[in-house]
Amino acid sequence: MTDRVDINRLLVEMRSIKSQAQSFPRPDNLAVRDIKGPGLGNGVNVGGVEKAPSFSDMMSMAVNKVNDTQKASGALQTAYQKGDPNIDIADVMIASQKSSVAFQSALQVRNKLVEAYKDIMNMPV
Repeated sequence: MTDRVDINRLLVEMRSIKSQAQSFPRPDNLAVRDIKGPGLGNGVNVGGVEKAPSFSDMMSMAVNKVNDTQKASGALQTAYQKGDPNIDIADVMIASQKSSVAFQSALQVRNKLVEAYKDIMNMPV
């Protein structure tokens, strides 16, 4: 059974990861519309009142960002393999590692969500 301290530690870790992820510059090949999405940038404005985006919207955006990072990495790898003189191997390796870290982070978040769901389902009512 997970106690309150473990949940607080998890939230602190998630906030730390979020702040670290936001410190990276946005990839050049992504447009602002791809990052923010329609009405999902800093919240949704409904009737003049700013509302936070829903959990499903946030998860969709996160999965889409991971997908975009992987696509950009794949495009760099393909361009390098075709012999593009403007692509450096260091850029390819960095993009590959960013893609890997993004995927592993998403996988860990998924694992924690599944674990939390199981804990909630096993709680006595």
